[in-house]
Amino acid sequence: MEFRTLGRSGCAVSSLTLGTMTFGAEADEATSHGLLDTFVEAGGTLVDTADVYRAGESERIIGSWLADRPTDITDRIVLATKGRFPMGDGPNDLGLSRRHLQQALDASLTRLGVDCIDLYQVHAWDPVTPIEETIGTLDGFVQAGKIRYHGLSNYTGWQVQKAVAVAAAHGWTPPVTLQPQYSLLVREIEWEIVPSCQDAGLGLLPWSPLGGGWLTGKYTRDARPTGDTRLGEDPGRGMEAYDRRSAQQRTWDVIDAVQRIAKARGVSMAQVALAWLVDRPAVTSVILGARSVEQLRDNLGAADLHLDADETAALSTLSDPGAADYPYGGPGVEQRSRAVAGRR
Repeated sequence: MEFRTLGRSGCAVSSLTLGTMTFGAEADEATSHGLLDTFVEAGGTLVDTADVYRAGESERIIGSWLADRPTDITDRIVLATKGRFPMGDGPNDLGLSRRHLQQALDASLTRLGVDCIDLYQVHAWDPVTPIEETIGTLDGFVQAGKIRYHGLSNYTGWQVQKAVAVAAAHGWTPPVTLQPQYSLLVREIEWEIVPSCQDAGLGLLPWSPLGGGWLTGKYTRDARPTGDTRLGEDPGRGMEAYDRRSAQQRTWDVIDAVQRIAKARGVSMAQVALAWLVDRPAVTSVILGARSVEQLRDNLGAADLHLDADETAALSTLSDPGAADYPYGGPGVEQRSRAVAGRR
């Protein structure tokens, strides 16, 4: 397992993260504890959760695991959680206000059974709360010793820059990470969000690195999802999105390329897709979501896998979403190049 720092912080974490959205849902408590044990045995250290995952159940399960393991194991864990989404029916039971974040953090600390969270992330932008209130509150958590670092999740490029600028203007603790959706099938963040994070020194913690299972080879051109897949078990859970992705030739070109590389290397498709993402610019750690120990073990096989230049180039070319027009494509490319003569 490789280790990298959380953005410009000095905190080192494993290049693969255990995501725990399945805890208390697809994975019961015993299975969830098995996933945590397997992850730690493989050298993993960063565990990511959120208060909204199963209404706090994911955090509680992690807390019970931490309480039942010796300190030589639990001391290795870098614990990350998130707050922002509704945890009740009241008008202040959501958002990034000081009121809600203080309540959300205290509740997360209680469920996790810890005094301090290593990385506390705001789960999404809040269009109502002033960003100064949010960043000031997070800085207060750091000063109070309740969190060590804070990060962002699902922010756009301008929102990242706004958060960083506000922290700098007030001398507050800056964010160190951004958690975005990112995979071979979802690369649009490279147009503006990734450059924004690189400029600010934020490390990326990509979620859904396997494109919701597409990059594992579980879906085929000639058969709709059935059986042991999330869509097969619950067809109403995104079949419209499935149809949109299935209709794109790029989807199948990428899947075919991943499959070819996996076969040539004697590894799984998931490992190839994860290896490509782990080595993308600004990526600190890739979040793995697993329903079973077997799935997790396969994904962990990517820990020491690095694709060669030709394999990387082939996947990058085929998966390019192809910004066709301004500002990211067409004349927008020229405007970002120093090689262009003259100005527009």
